[in-house]
Amino acid sequence: MRKNILHHWSKELSYEIRKIVEIAKIVENFWQKIIWENIWDPVAKWEKIPEWMKKIVQKSCENDVIYWYCPTKWLEETRKFLAKNNPKLNPENIIFFNWLWDAISKIYKNLAFDARIIWPNPAYSTHSSAEAAHAWSKHITYKLDPKNKWNPDLKELENKVKFNPNIVWILVVNPDNPTGAVFKKDVLEKIIKIAKKYELYVIFDEIYEKLIFDDKNKTLLSEIILDVPWISMKWMSKDLPWPWSRCWWIEVYNKEKDKNFSDYIDSVLNSKMLEVCSTTLPQKVLPKLYLSPEFEKYRKIRIEKYKQRADLAEKIFSDCEKIEIVKPKWAFYLSITFNMEKFSWNEKISLENKELQNFIDETIKNSDWRFDKKFCYYMLAKTWICSVPLSWFNSHFEGFRITLLEENLEKYEKILNTIKNFIKKF
Repeated sequence: MRKNILHHWSKELSYEIRKIVEIAKIVENFWQKIIWENIWDPVAKWEKIPEWMKKIVQKSCENDVIYWYCPTKWLEETRKFLAKNNPKLNPENIIFFNWLWDAISKIYKNLAFDARIIWPNPAYSTHSSAEAAHAWSKHITYKLDPKNKWNPDLKELENKVKFNPNIVWILVVNPDNPTGAVFKKDVLEKIIKIAKKYELYVIFDEIYEKLIFDDKNKTLLSEIILDVPWISMKWMSKDLPWPWSRCWWIEVYNKEKDKNFSDYIDSVLNSKMLEVCSTTLPQKVLPKLYLSPEFEKYRKIRIEKYKQRADLAEKIFSDCEKIEIVKPKWAFYLSITFNMEKFSWNEKISLENKELQNFIDETIKNSDWRFDKKFCYYMLAKTWICSVPLSWFNSHFEGFRITLLEENLEKYEKILNTIKNFIKKF
């Protein structure tokens, strides 16, 4: 044709967490059902939807207004509810979106092309893919250190900010996905001070904040923010087992402190207006769900359940010298890193089924594949457990992520022991 229509950086728009599903479906055809440890969906892992939640949603569906278009920013009463106990938050500065990608893509696409966001390493791939594609350039990251409980390397962060004038935002994911870390107040305050010192904006992805194991360890950005313009990301779909609710919003703080920031937020809203509105049902029921006397009891039950699974994982993997784990401080994920001196980069696993062996060997023959990706593909073919390599989170560390979602504790223990035994034999 006349001209190449493929954008040079389109390859950065990759979501490898689901990409491995394509391979797993092929592996599944060989005779065994896959154990899905690659992605968050508690309903798929048979978490029971509480009856009180069902009744609230069902009752709301009887109201005709559930089926209309809602205002672009969202329903006024819901925004007022979210801002009610937060004196720093103006209800007008809450904007709702359809799902995660809708919010993240608009936040990145409305940036000037040379305005960069520095984000953690490892980092959730939707953030990293969108930022790299926006900037037409490689990622800029600061390290989270597994040897320091996945805390950020603040010295590296400040040096990169200081010597790269294109960095205008700092992204913090707290609680963190994929590491399972929850950062202490003093760490977050130091990040805010760096942002203020170098006149940067900040984005805090706080979508898991209601699922922290110990509320005493929780520090929201709204509690420590100075006069730095910033955005907090929230998501009801994590607080309750309702993934398809697509209920995501941003809270904008200190908008009036900086005209450029204010104009940028207006551009995000204007791009949202082109889509008419977000979905109405979850917006309408959100206050009722959060205000239900059952919600807090249910939240605590879930937290205790996930904490029990995290404790079990720590116990089972404690005697495996080939790996290191930092016990997660919130649901739903556990990241495991490899002690690479204990592994051979070129090692292969022998499979009983030769056709499956040939398929996996052919799939991973690319020489630039990271070790952890090869490991996860071999583990998939050998144990039928589908996990996610840490390298898919743009991590410098070799390792993989699994979930804490399996409802059957006996089955979950078996999964963990199967993984441990595979690691020891690899």
